[in-house]
Amino acid sequence: MIPELGQFALILALLLACVQATVPLLGAWLEERSMMAVARPAAIGQVVFVALSFGILTWAFLVHDFSVAYVAQNSNLTLPWYYLFSAVWGAHEGSLLLWILLLGLWTVAVVFRSRSLPEAFAARVIGVLGLVSAGFLLFTVLTSNPFIRLLPAPLNGADLNPILQDPGLIMHPPMLYMGYIGFSVAFAFAIAALLGGGMDDKWVRWSRPWTNAAWGFLTAGIVLGSWWAYTELGWGGWWFWDPVENASFMPWLVGAALIHSQAITEKRGALRAWTLLLSIFAFSLSLLGTFLVRSGVLTSVHAFASDPRRGIFILIMLGIAVGASLLLYALRAPKVTGGKRFAMLSRETLIVIGNLMFVISAAMILIGTLYPLIGDVFGLGRVSVGPPYFGPLFILLMAPIILLMPFGAFANWGRADSRSLLRVAWIGGLSGIIGGGLFAFAASGGIPPWRALLGSVTAAYVIAGVLAYAWKRWRSVPAGRRYPAEMAGMLLGHFGVGIFLAGALLTSSLSIERDVRLAPGQSTLVGSYRFQFKGVHSVQGPNWIARQGTIVVTQNGETITRLHPQKREYPRGIVQTKAAINAGLSRDLYVALGEPLGNQGAWSLRIYDKPFVRWIWLGGLFITLGGFVTIADRRFRVRKTVDKDVPKSLHIESPSKLRESTA
Repeated sequence: MIPELGQFALILALLLACVQATVPLLGAWLEERSMMAVARPAAIGQVVFVALSFGILTWAFLVHDFSVAYVAQNSNLTLPWYYLFSAVWGAHEGSLLLWILLLGLWTVAVVFRSRSLPEAFAARVIGVLGLVSAGFLLFTVLTSNPFIRLLPAPLNGADLNPILQDPGLIMHPPMLYMGYIGFSVAFAFAIAALLGGGMDDKWVRWSRPWTNAAWGFLTAGIVLGSWWAYTELGWGGWWFWDPVENASFMPWLVGAALIHSQAITEKRGALRAWTLLLSIFAFSLSLLGTFLVRSGVLTSVHAFASDPRRGIFILIMLGIAVGASLLLYALRAPKVTGGKRFAMLSRETLIVIGNLMFVISAAMILIGTLYPLIGDVFGLGRVSVGPPYFGPLFILLMAPIILLMPFGAFANWGRADSRSLLRVAWIGGLSGIIGGGLFAFAASGGIPPWRALLGSVTAAYVIAGVLAYAWKRWRSVPAGRRYPAEMAGMLLGHFGVGIFLAGALLTSSLSIERDVRLAPGQSTLVGSYRFQFKGVHSVQGPNWIARQGTIVVTQNGETITRLHPQKREYPRGIVQTKAAINAGLSRDLYVALGEPLGNQGAWSLRIYDKPFVRWIWLGGLFITLGGFVTIADRRFRVRKTVDKDVPKSLHIESPSKLRESTA
């Protein structure tokens, strides 16, 4: 009866989420402190029952309880123990339960970190998070129950999808979900401010660390997903503008706009309405990503489900959440005024330009992602939208951000000094042209392709701006105040952008790809490396049988490495390519085994020499660190709020006053 206890725990969690979603919000409206006090215990109780349910499902996998249909469909007796854990979230039902558990953990973190916030405001934040939890719990109980029985129980299960049997997939979904769900906290703070009329600057300062944390987790999830696609799918690429990749990238772009907009609102009191709107959009795009992954309306290697009933449920939930939020915004946001004025040449202006480019890029990706669906609905045919659309437009839209990035830190709030910015332009421009040009020539071993030259110059330009500002702070600011956490996070993030640009543009222009047919003893030259095929033999894995090749790689007669690509066959006859990679900071040697050709032991092989591809993920690591380091800034630590320090806008509004305000 243990799986039934898991289902019962889910139902209890749903009931507590309903309490959390209604009683505190009603208490804040009626000025009832006893009702507002329900928020914290209800939230903690809800996450306890969700954790119990998740633990029971994990236990069912570990003991191979194939009487649970979800366990039987996604594991078997030979699956290694570490993949039994990741199998819990390897398909729709379990991944949704993980989503709800992480949402509960975010809520509990807010519960314990919000004790210094005004009571009514904290009650509203926790209540809004309860509404989100209730929606997903209801979705799980009604359409996605992971504890459905399969009787009689089979002696063995099927298997976890082979493409998910990779170390990257153990951490990729949790990181991605932490980012998706983390934006629900920024959303809850924004809705709480709109409900209470507290749309001044303090709610933004309280919200900023949560937004940066969510954005950092989402960055980590995207980086891990890109690395997984590169190592596991056997095609040698790191981004394909797949619909589900786009679903995670859109909230990342809007989140990047949001963390910069929040800085203006907190420090200058400007862009308040815009910051509220971005908070709503970031969470709305996270919900849209959930719909795309779980509805089956778009085809993707990353998609979890293809049940139209589930898609309709999420679509209804998305419509209610977005519609109600935008209605509340339309009623309240026009009253948001104030903020310090700023000149055309100022840090605020540079951030606003960046914000616009981020949001327009997200809109461009949204149109391209949904266009095949729109064309199908209106009878225009199933049109494929891919890299030829996304790539050039995205580069065009990101160009102003890259061009202005070195100036942002040097520009003053309110009004910037044009002479100071001209010096930055000279430093960045000369460093980019000289340093980047020399690096491109060295990396190419001669005259570089234009894209490699562009990548090196652009990366050097961005990095020079970061280093110049770090040096300026080192010289002019006392030791204890040189690099507060917020500034250190900004420097790390922008430095990571420079590293990423170098990696992405260099590897796309300098990579060499060969599709060859080799018999044992034959070799081929790729770049400066010779790949000699030694043949193929069978190997046995824990739950697969593979044909494994051996390729000896030499350079100038010296052996560099031996690579062993595999063609694995899993239960149910599923065949999966496992590429062999010799990784390095300056290049990857990558071999994927194709199909046997003829009777002489010949095989097709796909061979890559990929310079600087690791810099893509190294840059992503710096960007992720930048998001997390910012959280530690001392200004974001909420002190105990005393009544006299509470802005009038954050006090509890009476029902009559709220009705007058809304009217």
